[in-house]
Amino acid sequence: MAHENQVQEAVHPLEVTDQTWQAEVMEADLPVFVDFWAPWCGPCRMVAPVVEQLATEYAGKVKFVKLDTDANPVISAQYGIRSIPTLAVFHKGRPIHAMMGAGPLGHMRRFVEDSLAKVPGHIIVAR
Repeated sequence: MAHENQVQEAVHPLEVTDQTWQAEVMEADLPVFVDFWAPWCGPCRMVAPVVEQLATEYAGKVKFVKLDTDANPVISAQYGIRSIPTLAVFHKGRPIHAMMGAGPLGHMRRFVEDSLAKVPGHIIVAR
């Protein structure tokens, strides 16, 4: 039996590419949180631990992935990613919510919750 104070095992976002985008994001059953980033981007590095924490919190409810915009220009151009970090949530192959820039955990958690509210049939459980 799990205890409330039991530490969850960390879940790390999956790194996707131009080649894996279709299978991992567009065809995913769960809503997909995408972190568009690049290794040289300071704010991207700052947001990474927050994204990892959210990936752990929402494990099984939301799939978390990262796309390096420098290494994967096709997808970046297709979605008009001009500023990073850009965070977006996709569901059934469509972008349903996006934001540019980094934010604290609470702000980003609200972004995920607001995104999930746009998913038909998704029930949000208050924390």
